[in-house]
Amino acid sequence: TVKERFGFLPELLPDYKGLRGDPSDNIIGVPGIGEKTASVLIQECGTLENLYAELKKDDAKLRSAGIKERIINLLKEHEEEALFSKALATIRRDAPIAFALPEKPWRDCFDPNIAEPIFQEFEFKSLHVRLKSVLGDKSLVANTEIAAESKEETVDPTEVRKVGIALWLINSDLASPTLEDIYAFAKTRSFAEARETILRALEERGLKNVYLDIELPLIPLITRAQERGILIDVPYLESLSQDYHAKLSAFEKKIYELAGEEFNINSPKQLGDILFDKLELKTKGLKKTAGGARSTRESELEKLRDLHPIIEQILSYRELQKLLSTYIDTIPKMVGSDGRLHTTLDQTGTTTGRMSSSNPNLQNIPAREGLGSAVRKAFVAAPGHVLLALDYSQIEMRILAELSGDEGLVEIFQTGKDVHGSVASRVFGVPEGEVTKDMRRQAKVINFGIVYGMGVTALRQNLGSTREEAQEFYDNYFKTFPGISKYFDRVKQQAHECGYTETLFGRRRYFPGLASKLPYVRAMAERMAMNAPIQGTATGDLVKLAMIKADQALKAAGLDNKAFLLLQVHDELIYEIEESSADQAAGLIKNAMENAHAGRVPLAVNVSRGASWGTLTQQ
Repeated sequence: TVKERFGFLPELLPDYKGLRGDPSDNIIGVPGIGEKTASVLIQECGTLENLYAELKKDDAKLRSAGIKERIINLLKEHEEEALFSKALATIRRDAPIAFALPEKPWRDCFDPNIAEPIFQEFEFKSLHVRLKSVLGDKSLVANTEIAAESKEETVDPTEVRKVGIALWLINSDLASPTLEDIYAFAKTRSFAEARETILRALEERGLKNVYLDIELPLIPLITRAQERGILIDVPYLESLSQDYHAKLSAFEKKIYELAGEEFNINSPKQLGDILFDKLELKTKGLKKTAGGARSTRESELEKLRDLHPIIEQILSYRELQKLLSTYIDTIPKMVGSDGRLHTTLDQTGTTTGRMSSSNPNLQNIPAREGLGSAVRKAFVAAPGHVLLALDYSQIEMRILAELSGDEGLVEIFQTGKDVHGSVASRVFGVPEGEVTKDMRRQAKVINFGIVYGMGVTALRQNLGSTREEAQEFYDNYFKTFPGISKYFDRVKQQAHECGYTETLFGRRRYFPGLASKLPYVRAMAERMAMNAPIQGTATGDLVKLAMIKADQALKAAGLDNKAFLLLQVHDELIYEIEESSADQAAGLIKNAMENAHAGRVPLAVNVSRGASWGTLTQQ
């Protein structure tokens, strides 16, 4: 297989990597020499040592093989790097390692009691499952007394769910904890003991209120939402499938036409060959895969959008194909006998505290106009009912104002002004009436960018400006809103000192990357740490509190059998409500959401209503 791909045998791969390098192992190789040229050089000369001997003696052989002057100069200039890279790529088979095959077969001498805690400590979850499969036993525990104890213990799934939630609050990276995770954390096979250990750790970390006031009351609400499900217009999806498959074929035909040949569009290698070799699109600035190949990910293709019309067609093809495979062709098969789709809502499915959705993931259906928005029209209200969607207005900017206490930003929300227009007015130093559309656009870009820890380079890319302009805008922003700068400094300081950040309600998220010796890993952890309290407060705390308060209000008004929570999508709640009670329920839910927390910054909620998710009209 190596010979087929590279044109030489496996023993020459270290020499090849000496030239080509290997990004996945940080082997640099010779800058400017790619896979194709490196393969030709190794095919012609064999080892690197032979290559450089030929080069020093006479480079005519290389020139006759089609090697250009530029490549020959690169080889001469980077001989040291090439030989060092070969050394890095070579597996040392002369290392002084004593090894002998064991006398007994592996199964006879293997001790699961040693493997289990190691696998749990390093979170080798997939290996843990595979080992169980190999052993042919559901339990890894070899000791018969302990095995009997663990098998005899029957644990209520509801209790496991409650303790799993507590464990996730302690370690938010451990999404959707299992019973095994609970035992591993507590270092016991007794569920009662594990429960006590975890609840004690929860209280020690100051997370008891988040657990009791936010997460536990949410369990019955989620259960009811899953049981209710959401009605699906299956004939509509079947019609949409026919239409979109026809569109997909049209995109495919256009891509072949622009490429000048047919190929597997879903093959990254074949697509890369078409784009970068045949069409010769530039690769400078594009990222590579872990294996060193030219990346054809959507984020990289976006950089090439203006270079050739084929890019637009490929991106549209991928979007359509994903919608078909994930939603349009899949959902009808998942609809229950009641005509409803019962997605799985997991309150412990993310690191930020936000609920996740799976089977299928309804939080990723595109909301904007276009191919994706049509899918939402398949989610409909039952006869005599309407769908009601309530979402927070500019929730993350409001949370930033609340957490930072910046007087200027707080005032904008207290006076009910347009935040992007008001920020533009202050940053550009013009009256609000003179703010242009472009000024407001730039303010909107930096407002959302600041929330996610955007730096000057990313700001420049998003604004489409020069670095100097982006730097000036960035500096003016923080001069205008100094409280925001001070707040982020406090967050970063706490994150470095404690290893975690906290939301407004005390929810924690840990960032081990802050202790990394690698600058880019630390920088990434810092950006996430800056955003975590904002995002966690918004979609992890406030939305969940709003769901609880809305449920209480509906019950108090006797509407709990007329208004049904269906979904939570980021900062939006979706209900199915009897039409005659829609106005009353909308008022109660809106009030509950806007009063989920009483702070300096008022919360605002938009209400939309319609017969389907895709035809909601703002009230």
